[in-house]
Formats: sequence, structure tokens, C-alpha cells
Amino acid sequence: MPQIPEKIHELTVGQLAARSGAAVSALHFYESKGLITSRRTSGNQRRFSRDALRRVAFVRAAQRVGIPLATIREALSELPEGRTPTREDWARLSASWRSELDERIKQLNRLRDHLTDCIGCGCLSLDTCVLSNPDDAFGETRAGSRLLVERPGTRRARRDRAPADCD
Repeated sequence: MPQIPEKIHELTVGQLAARSGAAVSALHFYESKGLITSRRTSGNQRRFSRDALRRVAFVRAAQRVGIPLATIREALSELPEGRTPTREDWARLSASWRSELDERIKQLNRLRDHLTDCIGCGCLSLDTCVLSNPDDAFGETRAGSRLLVERPGTRRARRDRAPADCD
């Protein structure tokens, strides 16, 4: 990893990429989404302040645990302009994201545990399909998976019936 002298207060996009481990294209994307900022030189080259290293690390850590970029941007916007996120900032924000992550983990565990219940033929017309009909919301009144509410006597209700060979 290239060392950047302390007296240098700005980094080129290549230096930021090398130091952060993020691709140049990812840094451009982060900038376009307002996660990091740069200034332009007279030659129209990007220059990032040194605190962009910590902001990129913050973004990448949050992404690794599944936090959407929009949520990360909101979190960074709460910080005073230009301030580098601190350990305390991470602790506060990650605590607020914990319940969302816990719920996603529960959903993924449920999905994994029921994956073998899928018939695998593509029509998913089991009486109770935990993948397309979670918690069997429609199983009490009809068989198979239904994504549209059926209205008695409508053309759609008749057309939506599963083929006889899939029941």
C-alpha cells in the first residue's frame, strides 16, 4: 500500500483507491451518490481530502452488513459538513441499524430453512408454498400461490386458476 506523506492533505482518485481498497469506479459512484466529495483542480482532476479515506471505510463497512446506500447517505448527512465519521458515530448508527439487520437475518434464515420445501418446477402450485406464499396467507381459502386477489365472477379470477397438471 503506498504511503502518503502527512503534509499532503489531498488525494488523487488513484491514491484514494489504493489506500481504501475501493475501485476507482466505486469511488466515482460514491461521489455521484453524495457519499464522498472532491474538488476539481484547474486541470479538472479530482482531489479528495484525507478524511475521504475514513468515509469510504465507513461506507464499505456499512455495505458489507447490508445497509443500503440511501441509508448510509442519510447517516453521513447527519454529520456536520466535512467531518470524518468517528468510532462513536459508527456505534450510534450501527445500533440504529441493528433491528433492521436482525429482521433481515430472521427472514433469510426462514427462507433458507424452507428452501427445500419448494417443488422446483417453477409453477409453485403447492397447497402451501412458503416461498411465494409466506405464512400461508391464502392457504385457508384456496390451494396454490396467488399474487392477485381474486374477485368472484371476474374474468381475472377464472383466468388465474392453476392448470390441472400443476395442482
